Amino acid sequence: MPSVIAISGGLNVIFRHAMELADAGTTVALVSSSPIQRQQIDWHPISDYFKKHSHLRWLDYASVAGEQFDLAIATWWRTFFDLWKVKAYRYGYFVQSIESRFYGREERAARSWVDSTYEMPISYVTECKWIQNYLHKLHGHKAFLVPNGIDKQLFHPNGESAAPRGLSGLRVLVEGPVDYGFKNVPASIRLAREARADEVWLLTSSPVRDVAGVDRVFSQVSQLDVPAIYRSCDVLIKLSTVEGMFGPPLEMFHCGGTAIVYDVTGHDEYIVHGRNALVAGANDELSVKRFITLLKEFPVFMESLKAGALETAAQWPDWHKSGRLFQDAIQGMLKQPTAGRNALRSYANRIESLAIPAERLERQLADVYRSSSWRITRPVRIIKRILTEKGYIGKGTKFVIGRMRRPLRITKRILTEKGYIGKGTKFVIERMRRPLFQ
Repeated sequence: MPSVIAISGGLNVIFRHAMELADAGTTVALVSSSPIQRQQIDWHPISDYFKKHSHLRWLDYASVAGEQFDLAIATWWRTFFDLWKVKAYRYGYFVQSIESRFYGREERAARSWVDSTYEMPISYVTECKWIQNYLHKLHGHKAFLVPNGIDKQLFHPNGESAAPRGLSGLRVLVEGPVDYGFKNVPASIRLAREARADEVWLLTSSPVRDVAGVDRVFSQVSQLDVPAIYRSCDVLIKLSTVEGMFGPPLEMFHCGGTAIVYDVTGHDEYIVHGRNALVAGANDELSVKRFITLLKEFPVFMESLKAGALETAAQWPDWHKSGRLFQDAIQGMLKQPTAGRNALRSYANRIESLAIPAERLERQLADVYRSSSWRITRPVRIIKRILTEKGYIGKGTKFVIGRMRRPLRITKRILTEKGYIGKGTKFVIERMRRPLFQ
């Protein structure tokens, strides 16, 4: 597992599958770089299993050294490089997103580092069709497909709410960490305000209390308290630009609301534009504002989307069904030959020996380039270098002005000879279409 245990959709999926496997009688060990404490997971129902369930173990890399497993599965790209630390007969990789996309295009070293984890000949399992196709087409892997489930005992339209719907107009919910650029939370809040939503609420894993433009903030709440927040809002605005198969819109569907999303990868696993939600093109902020206004001015249309969302929710599998599919995937992974521990260790060490220095150098160069002094003085340095090469530096003002006028005089003479000077605009444009010195 990741070394940092924080509220996230990815960890929720890992924990849910672990719970289902343990309840089915499979012994599951969750391995992290340091021991996990109960307070780190008290936001999730798995905290009730902590050191109480006979089939669910909590280990770190030190305590796992003497263990032998049938199958070890990496759950995040960084954990792939620690996979060899676990002794197992087979190795696998649970890919919840193409995580190189979490990094900007300018971060080429980091993106290549992440993508290298998809090259190893081990077993793969994923949660959505687009990732399954990606792994097959680009890396030659036939990944098992296990769609995420949902806790239907928790997420449903009937139950407590933080505030009744419909009493104060259109209430919008924005969900996500405020400091992850690809989650687009600040932009979502801004667009909701610009579209004159009556209320804007924020559900976030970030430790914040007040956020500009937000009427009510719910920060780092337990998963048990999330449905009441969904039931209080009409529409979820989720404008992520990178996703695997994002869960919040589906959770909102189960709680009787609808959503506005970008056409991010994975949205089409369950979202149908105009039937259960509204979908805008990536970064099409004008359409997002138009959708918000549409829902506010035409509540009948919004209710039809909510009805469609509930129909989608009714057909979606719960975690028990998803868990059984994951068990089937594990049985399939156990039958596949995979690279061994020594090969994994050798590959991980080789990639990290190349990637870490490259990423460090790239970040250092990026920091230098982003520094204001470098950007501001760069044009001055370029001009100074050119002037030095041309012999202007060190000469008197009269000499420099005279030399600087020379290119202008030459250009004017050429234009006069070519017949451009003194002619109308149309004539000049026609002549400029030809090479200047033809």
